[in-house]
Amino acid sequence: MSYGKPGHSSELELLTIYEISKVLTGTLNFRQSVRNVLKLLLTQLQMEHGIVGLVQDDGKLHIIGAAGVPWPLDEAPVLDISEGMVAQVLRHGSPIVVPDLTKDPLFLNRTGHNPDDVAGTAYIVVPVKSEREVIGILSADRKPGGERPINFERDVRILSLVANLLGQTYQLHRAVAVDRQHLLEETSRLQKQLQGRYDIENVVGKSKRMKEVFADVHQAARGSDATVLLRGESGTGKEAIAHAIHYLSARSKGPFVKLNCAALPETLLESELFGHEKGAFTGATSERKGRFEMANGGTVFLDEIGDISPAFQAKLLRVLQEHEFERVGGSKTIKTDVRLVAATNRNLEEMVQKGEFRADLYFRLNVVTIFLPPLRERKDDIPLLVDFFLSRFNTENNRALAITSGAVEILMQCNWPGNVRELENCIQRAATMTRGNLIRESDMRCQKGQCFSAMLLETTQSRSCFPVVAAPPSRIRSAASLPIVPGEPAATRAGEGGAVSADERTRLIDAMERCGWVQAKAARLLGLTPRQIGYALRKQGVEMKRL
Repeated sequence: MSYGKPGHSSELELLTIYEISKVLTGTLNFRQSVRNVLKLLLTQLQMEHGIVGLVQDDGKLHIIGAAGVPWPLDEAPVLDISEGMVAQVLRHGSPIVVPDLTKDPLFLNRTGHNPDDVAGTAYIVVPVKSEREVIGILSADRKPGGERPINFERDVRILSLVANLLGQTYQLHRAVAVDRQHLLEETSRLQKQLQGRYDIENVVGKSKRMKEVFADVHQAARGSDATVLLRGESGTGKEAIAHAIHYLSARSKGPFVKLNCAALPETLLESELFGHEKGAFTGATSERKGRFEMANGGTVFLDEIGDISPAFQAKLLRVLQEHEFERVGGSKTIKTDVRLVAATNRNLEEMVQKGEFRADLYFRLNVVTIFLPPLRERKDDIPLLVDFFLSRFNTENNRALAITSGAVEILMQCNWPGNVRELENCIQRAATMTRGNLIRESDMRCQKGQCFSAMLLETTQSRSCFPVVAAPPSRIRSAASLPIVPGEPAATRAGEGGAVSADERTRLIDAMERCGWVQAKAARLLGLTPRQIGYALRKQGVEMKRL
């Protein structure tokens, strides 16, 4: 950019430095910035050639920018810094001015100039510094004559200012490059950590049911981008499986974005998933991307999909069918490339029959379905889970706790209506409240009549996530047929007419012994009413002890 003929040379210098500063801050491509700066110097200050060289790791000076030279930049020579004018500038950190190149013994002409062309040419070299360390040189030459007479003091001053700007910019670019490398390394580390955490091989389970789940997850993750519907009771690990599907798929390098649909009302849910424009509603002070937009190229996990309203179901259906949507308050159609993994613990088939869930959305979601078994159906995994949760507790709290086989056996006898989540909570509670380094049977909450979560079992079964199928009468178990299990105080209550199994007498006596022959306490321990335990004691002919 040229400003004609300013009245004062100082004005030209100021304009030149201003334009150079704009060039250096205009891009993160340092080499391109250097080339543009040199072109600007040649134009504004009427210089013939300009070169910027930086000392690299090999200890030599590499030319990273040049203007007016007779060779292309990719063929620029690599200069030895032990001799010539370059060596003097790098060693002493002071500018060098040569009024006539052909008369100076330090001029080695290593850049290939024609000797006839440089006759009478003045040469100026100034150091490029970074934090007082000389890291390179900036050189320029001028021929006598022209509109601007040679003024070495002025030229050195301008070139030194430019060299300082180059040094500061180079230092900034190096810092940005280092930070970027650290971010890339941290991103890679976190991705590997997450992938290791959610890799399906690290999901705890060795039972037959879980091996079937693992096989389905591998196939679903790598087979296609089809929608996956995870079904299972609350606490069975649906979110962990969703993570595993993402990190095992071809989208593993893309984002994994999750949202619990039951946690938000319909108005906020729409904004969270689709985003909103500025001013779309009260409080929308700026534009915001939704989860589908944020997850472009990756996976969206929608938990509790069965809890969304019928009105919102229609909006979600369009995204699944057309892969497009509009932000709240906007009219621009946004395309998205995401894979949907949804999860629910609701009985969708029953909801469709009742008109609470759209049939078309049900069929759109129900492409690849993976059923996660409740913990009571894979009790072989309980010892592994106990060991996993206890090890994690020890690591997080700097403890060295162990658990007795008797305590594990008590855990094996429970029905776990809260599934893996409930088991984890149980282990954490026992580990926290244990005074020694060993968790014993007596440390289990159920052994103290303080565990009532099994009362949720019937409710959980009524909200079963499995399809509605009429069960044959022979498979329907009444409450009276459920055994009394020591250590499971909230077992399903027996009917008045007979909650008696073959080994009930032994269990009754054991419970009474534990509770000091206090019927009310024993009833709580066994999950019975005082009236029921009294009936059972009389039926079994158990004589009461007087303590």
